[in-house]
Amino acid sequence: MWLVFTGAGLAYLWWYARRVRLTPTLSKAYASDSRWRDKASVGAVGRFGSGDAIILVLLLLTVAWVAWGVVAKGYYLAEIAAQFFALGLAAGLVGRVFKLGGVDANDLVRAFSDGAAQLAPAALVVGVAKGIILMLGGDKPDQLSLLNALLHGMSGLTALLPTWATAWGMLGFQSAINLLIVSGSGQAALTMPLMAPLSDLSGVTRQTAVLAFQLGDGLTNIIAPTSAALMGCLAAGRLGFSTWLAFIWKPLAGLLVLAAAFVLVAQLIGYS
Repeated sequence: MWLVFTGAGLAYLWWYARRVRLTPTLSKAYASDSRWRDKASVGAVGRFGSGDAIILVLLLLTVAWVAWGVVAKGYYLAEIAAQFFALGLAAGLVGRVFKLGGVDANDLVRAFSDGAAQLAPAALVVGVAKGIILMLGGDKPDQLSLLNALLHGMSGLTALLPTWATAWGMLGFQSAINLLIVSGSGQAALTMPLMAPLSDLSGVTRQTAVLAFQLGDGLTNIIAPTSAALMGCLAAGRLGFSTWLAFIWKPLAGLLVLAAAFVLVAQLIGYS
């Protein structure tokens, strides 16, 4: 599966990048990137100095710090964000001391405020999405909520299908739920208590149900507006969500077809 999915992704990206290199106007982001192209300027590249070396060392130390924190101390988003904020602050101070790029303290503050402004829309979208989850009663599997009732009802619909179609129904169910709950562990806690007994009743192997969860949880992350990682990356790349959808829907459709094929094969061979 990894070879097939990775190979398909590489082939599509190579084909698309080659088209854009030969004809830049074919890029989905060509129009939205116009103002950034107009602002772009090519300046003289300075020599690699001691200040640049210090910043690279700080980057390597921060990566090691993050790895240690995650493994040894259980650091998560808040702690990791603080670590990278510390890196940005330290890099800014080094740049000021060594006068890298001719920046002063005011330039550093403006750069930080510009970056925060670019990420603000993504934060608002994620916040609204989280609010929808809260309005549905939250995403805890052990509490009464409208979301849990919807999950139960949707899972029951798959039991009405033939065995092979039930496996596909599980994949579709997990893919749809992933648009609301992008956390893999959270989605597993909510859905697998329903999917596991449903697979026993419908004749779908439990391992196939797990496979449907893995594929459903993974692929639609690249279009989920509730994903902080996706929205943050789009904001950092200055790419609108609608532009991203215009680019990604075709490769995503191809990946979902491959996922459906793998789930069908898994069911036919009694994957366990």
